[in-house]
Amino acid sequence: MSAPTAARPVDAEQTGRRVEEVLDRLAASGDPAAAEAAEELVRSLMDFYGAGLARVLHLLSAAPDGDPLAALLGDELVAGLLVLHDLHPEDRDTRITRALDSVREHALAVVDFDEKSGALTLRAREAGGCGCGSADSAREAARAALACFAPEVGAVDVQTAPAGPTLLQIGTAPTGAR
Repeated sequence: MSAPTAARPVDAEQTGRRVEEVLDRLAASGDPAAAEAAEELVRSLMDFYGAGLARVLHLLSAAPDGDPLAALLGDELVAGLLVLHDLHPEDRDTRITRALDSVREHALAVVDFDEKSGALTLRAREAGGCGCGSADSAREAARAALACFAPEVGAVDVQTAPAGPTLLQIGTAPTGAR
């Protein structure tokens, strides 16, 4: 992702009036379903951004004296809002790493990212046993984390590293077998 773009000046009062004008036009159009859907959309967006702003305030007030930016960038909701508006200061690769760090239990490593298709190929170490379902659960965990931190990743493929050689346990020979 490119460097964060400068925020355009926005007048809250003008924006509020504009939203009301658009909602009034839709209500006057004679299509009550469209007017209701538009009002629901505005309510949903207000809830989403309200939750994001509340989270920002909470994270800033609870941040240690060190780096409040780290607390903001590590939060899925805030990071998602920053990415959505091209304001996130970290590049794509750093955000992918941050997302994978949030699902460390799956021990995922980046193999390749195809810029054109948005496909991310990962490698997971098998954690022993039969490994049944491990790639599926790792893929789902990675997808969920990447949705917030790196939404430009459109597809996730998890390759499971082959298990190492089986160890042969050598014990002492039974008595009298020597």
